[in-house]
Amino acid sequence: MNVDAKLGRNVFKLDKNSHIAVRHEVCQTRCTRRYCLVVCPANVYSWNQERGQIHVEYEGCLECGSCVIACRDQALQWRYPQAGFGVQYRFG
Repeated sequence: MNVDAKLGRNVFKLDKNSHIAVRHEVCQTRCTRRYCLVVCPANVYSWNQERGQIHVEYEGCLECGSCVIACRDQALQWRYPQAGFGVQYRFG
């Protein structure tokens, strides 16, 4: 079984509130590379050209923390989801 098939077996219990917050003013004024767009293995982050800011689809977050490490300007505020919510890994 390949990695994509294994990741496809994961289950997500969604919370109404995001566990990821973006400090847009920091991202827009200091961040020049936006590493979060490329380091996230789940492609949770995207650039909204119309608004000129990062868009987060937290529902698919794998909770690896790569984005926080890659964000040199500390524009991301990340925490684990509330107890009982988030990703549940189901390896096959």
